[in-house]
This record gives sequence, C-alpha cells and structure tokens, in this order.
Amino acid sequence: MSAPASRPRDDAPDALSVLNSVFGLPGFRGAQEQIVRHVTGGGNCLVLMPTGGGKSLCYQLPSLLREGCGIVVSPLIALMRDQVAGLLEAGVNAAVLNSTLTFAESSEVERRLLAGDLDVLYVAPERLLTPRCLNLLGQAKIALFAIDEAHCVSQWGHDFRPEYIGLSAIAERFPDVPRIALTATADEMTRKEIVARLGLDGAPSFVASFDRPNIRYEIVEKQNAPAQLKAFIEERHAGDAGIVYCLSRAKVEDTAVALTRAGIPALPYHAGLEPGVRARNQDRFINEDGVVIVATIAFGMGIDKPDVRFVAHLDLPKSIEAYYQETGRAGRDGKPSSAWMTYGLSDIVQQRRMIDESTGSDAFKRISIGKLDALVALAETAGCRRSRLLGYFGEDATSGNCGNCDNCLSPPQLRDGKVAAQKFLSCAYRTGQRFGAMHLIDVLVGRLTERVTQFGHDKLSVFGIGAELNEKQWRAVVRQLVAMGHLQADSEAFGALKLTESARGVLKGETEVMLREAPAGTRVRASRTRSRRGDLAPRAEGKPADAGLAATLRAWRSEIARKRNVPAYVVLHDATIDGIAAARPASLNDLRNIAGIGDKKLEHYGEELIALVRSAGT
Repeated sequence: MSAPASRPRDDAPDALSVLNSVFGLPGFRGAQEQIVRHVTGGGNCLVLMPTGGGKSLCYQLPSLLREGCGIVVSPLIALMRDQVAGLLEAGVNAAVLNSTLTFAESSEVERRLLAGDLDVLYVAPERLLTPRCLNLLGQAKIALFAIDEAHCVSQWGHDFRPEYIGLSAIAERFPDVPRIALTATADEMTRKEIVARLGLDGAPSFVASFDRPNIRYEIVEKQNAPAQLKAFIEERHAGDAGIVYCLSRAKVEDTAVALTRAGIPALPYHAGLEPGVRARNQDRFINEDGVVIVATIAFGMGIDKPDVRFVAHLDLPKSIEAYYQETGRAGRDGKPSSAWMTYGLSDIVQQRRMIDESTGSDAFKRISIGKLDALVALAETAGCRRSRLLGYFGEDATSGNCGNCDNCLSPPQLRDGKVAAQKFLSCAYRTGQRFGAMHLIDVLVGRLTERVTQFGHDKLSVFGIGAELNEKQWRAVVRQLVAMGHLQADSEAFGALKLTESARGVLKGETEVMLREAPAGTRVRASRTRSRRGDLAPRAEGKPADAGLAATLRAWRSEIARKRNVPAYVVLHDATIDGIAAARPASLNDLRNIAGIGDKKLEHYGEELIALVRSAGT
C-alpha cells in the first residue's frame, strides 16, 4: 500500500520564518535554503554536508513545511534520542520508533502517527523494513523520507551496514514521497552507490564544502603513544571533552585506566562492556563537562555533543573517509578543536594484514588497499594536510596553506632521499624480503643482534652501510617508502617488507625520492594550539562574552538539563550561551534576537535568563 500523497501545506509559512521561530536561527547557511525548498516542493536529492554543517535542518524544516510526518531513517539510537529531545524543546512534535521502546510505547507512537499528531518520526532501518512498520507507513500521511548516514548503504563506504540495503524498498513502495539521502562522508564511488540503491537517479546532489576550518589537523610519529596522548591532553586540552579512538577493546581499557591515573577523567566504551555500563559511560560523556571517552570506532556516530574539543587516534583508521568522519566529531559548534593522531609503520602493517585476511572479494580488497594507501599518503605528506584531505573528496583547495595544520604551522624540510631509499631497498632485497623494518634497520646501522648473526646478515655488503642515520630516522624512511608504494607489507610473512615494481626505478637511480624530515621542533607550539584561545581560531563578531555571566548561565543550564534529563546542549548550545553573555539582553525582545532562542525556548526560559543577566550586572 502506498502512502497518501503529500504536498506542501496550504497554510505553510515561509521557510525562513519557521527557521527563525522554531530554531531561533536568523538565516540559512550554504545550500540549506536551496535544499529545503527543493525537498519541500517534492523533490528527491542527495546531500553531502560535513558534520556540524546543518544537515538535520535540511529534513526537519521540510517536515514542518509539508503535510504529514517526516520519517527519518537512522541507525543511531543516541542521535534519535538527542535530536528528538532538541525538537521537543523547540516545540516540534517528534518521536522515535526503535528497540528501546516497550510495546505500549511503540503502540502510542503508532497511534499518534496515524492521528497526524507527529511532525518528525525517527525510525531504525531494521524497524522500518518490518511488514508491520511498512503497513503502518502506508496508512499514514508521510511528508518525506530522510535517510541519514546514507553512506551505510554502500559496500564501498567506510561503515557499510547490511540492514541499509533493504531501504531500496522506500522508493518502490512510496514513489510519490520525496526522499533525501544525507551523509557527511562519501567519495565518488560511494555516492554513485547511494544514488543507485536509494532510487535517486536524476536527482540533484548538493555537495557542501568538506572543509572544517576550526579543526587543527596534526599527525605525529608514534613513539610512546600513551605518554604522547597524556601530554597532548594536559598541554592543549586540559579540562576539555574529547574522544580517543583505539583499534582494540584491550587498548581502550588500558588507555582509559592510564588517563584516569593521570588525573584525566576518562571512560571506556566498546561492544564488550555490559550494556548498562556502556550506556552510563555514554551518558556521562554527553551530560558532563570535561569527560574523555576512550572507544573503538563503534562510538560516536550520532553523538550530537557540540563541544567535543578534540579527537585523538592512537591507531590508524581504515580510510580517509573513516578518519574524516571520526575527526568530524570534534568542534561541531565551530569553536577551535583538534584532530590529533599517532602513526607508525606497525599501523600500516596491521591494517594491510587485516585487509589481506578478510573474507572480502578481490575487488573489495583492492579498493580497501587503495583507501589505506590514500590515508598513509595523508599521514606522510609534507604539504598542507587540509588540502590533501579536501582533494580526496574532489574539492579544490587552491591556497595550499591552511594555516591550521601541523605542516602549515611548522613546515617539514624535504631532502633528497634517493641514496637512503636505495640502501634500504637493497637491504630488504639482499636479506630475502622476509624480514620486518626493525631487523633491516639493525642490519643497516651495523647492529650485531642475535638474529642478524643467526642469519649471517652481518656478512652482507649492506651491513653497516646506513650508520649515518639513527633508528628513528630510518623508521621515517621506511614509512615514506611504503607511502610512496616502493615497499609493501607481505601478508604471508607477518611484518615482512618486500619490494614493489616501482622500487626498480629507485634502485636504478631513475626515480627521484624526496623525503620529509621532521622540523627541529616536532610539536606544534602549545601557545598556537590552545583549544579556546587559538590565534588562528575564528573570532566571534561583536563584543566578547562576559566570562562570569557565561559561567553562571552554564551552571543554570546544567541544572535545567539535570531536571529535564536531557544533555545540556539540548537546552542551549554553547554558542547561544556565549551570545547571551556577550549581548547581555535587557528584555525578552532582546533575548529573542540571540541565535538559538526560538519561540518555545523564549517561552520556557526567557524570564529566568533575563533575571540571570540582570543579577550578574548588580
């Protein structure tokens, strides 16, 4: 059964007036208005917009402007909960249908949908595809379908979810209902698959800039990762909320314990924890200030917390898409934030082995290796990391110097590395291409270890020919040779490095090899990277916020959030708090002009906020 045809409401107000009255925002950003008008008029589209770029408004506003209820498909229970809480605060009739509801609660939501009492309904994909839910939607007036995290539909995406495949049924069963697919990360191959699977052929794609100028990108050589992480947080983000990503559950646990012992409030999050513990840790991270969550990549999608000041990776992600998605969870509020990662040769070897040992097809493995190679190239580039990152997504960054990544702030020096490359490649070849980097470095620097003498490698012509470089320098050479494609990890011999076809040109002297050297000061100066006072941070327009009043407002917000059992940012975003503390509104009319204060929030909190401003002035 197809849903009754929906159309723009006969009495629909202007999109801009709803944006202002409901969400308290003075205007649209980027392509938002074009998208909203296109979907409100009944059009399908694909939207690519970075985290924090305002994707949710692109389907929430049309849901209010069209007849019926907007159905938002999301795999993320935390996102559903937070977005519904935010919509209810703004006076929008919103609800969820997912596994957290009892039968009675689900029945009530279904009743409200059929009665036309909902503006927006969030549904998990596996729930939507049940016969009961499809039949329910067939009887309701549906304004639109929004498929959030649409990259999950693609097997080439970084977060493929099989349950998303069935969403092709939406186009088949509800052909007259507009569909909007949204994601923050998708390369060209992933975009094509989203369009094909969700029946969006011929529909326009709205691609916003992938640039997140408030995020500072920094990638450092992995030496003692726990100590490096501790120093990074203490020097640059003391007291800030942050996310630390690790590849294994054991590393998550160990890192959380180490940070806690160092006086940094840190909590673990991974699939092996008891559900109750996992939920409590997530709630503390969302609702409390300054909590650091240490997690596997399962954490973070759908976490709408705007004031995450840093994302740190202790292990290499699988692809640039994954790196971009995960780092994008920092600084959703537009304030200065950091994306920091430690990286070493062992990360490449580990990721390569995981690909080779996977059960995927040869085509899948080839594409996965290509994605890994692109990420390694980002880690090893001597140029602007932001330009490299944006270029991966097909966006031209012509300046070549963003002024807010480690390479632009402390440019590495390049040197002719042909001789060093030839020495290492020769060493790998003459030892049979059966050994890992550390053994080869031992041979090159002339170190008489037990293994070197056991295999007779001290008798080779390459023994000791690389003594001019130390171990750290040789490790940098090896990583860059792997990044350039002249060396690769052998999946059949754990950790072994073997030459590729391109190595031949290096050995013959036909291929130039320029290697990056870390600058004398390998760390970006702390004074240039303070999370709240960065000299390159976007500056707020107008008067600065009154620090004392801002602190008072935050304390009031925390108390309101606790009473209402919602995250603090659902009550008011930090940017709104800062706006009030800067403008010091003297009347309700003045307060209504602050971004983030819509009609309902003015009604709920206006008098209290004005009283707090007045008391702070006495």
